[in-house]
Amino acid sequence: MPQASEETPIVHIVDDDYSMRLGLGSLLQSVGLTAVTYGSTGEFLRADRLDGPGCLVLDIRLPGANGLDFQEELITLGIRLPVVLITGHGDIPMSVRAMKAGAIDFLSKPFRDQDMIDAVTAAITRNRLQRASETQAVAVIDRYATLSPREREVMALVTAGKMNKQIAADLGLSEVTVKIHRGAAMRKMAARSLADLVRMADTLKNKSH
Repeated sequence: MPQASEETPIVHIVDDDYSMRLGLGSLLQSVGLTAVTYGSTGEFLRADRLDGPGCLVLDIRLPGANGLDFQEELITLGIRLPVVLITGHGDIPMSVRAMKAGAIDFLSKPFRDQDMIDAVTAAITRNRLQRASETQAVAVIDRYATLSPREREVMALVTAGKMNKQIAADLGLSEVTVKIHRGAAMRKMAARSLADLVRMADTLKNKSH
């Protein structure tokens, strides 16, 4: 198995069929991906780096566990890996349930090698974008923490679309003072424009829910 660096995406493969997981691991490693295989969901849950970048290839029919139920359980467990589901006995209701639960793809065996490679690549891309978005959100929250209470008030009103004059009236300040607080908020938030600041305010709102 290739040695993974800290940020190397790992494709976790859970399938009780030894030959299937071995074949999948070899296929993905042949295109330069790092793959780790497991014979059960329990074995997978005991693994390291489940919070690292990557994705999960999950067989739907497993001993003692249903892959669809397990996919939903992952959310409760706080495991955010995108899932590619595989099955030898797929049907439309099953695939609909899988996609509604957030699966990237639903492949019926036997599937083409390229379809699996495409699905895993899409899952890793989704995971990378998700992690980048979360990192940016943390940075926004950290910067917001540096604002004074008054700068936060001004930022809230600015991003709600109010003009300096209206903000001054609302807060009982002079327009000059509002401009100073607005400028300080923009600088501390590293916002290049009002649109930037509005996007950051939306991020803060979403993270507080």
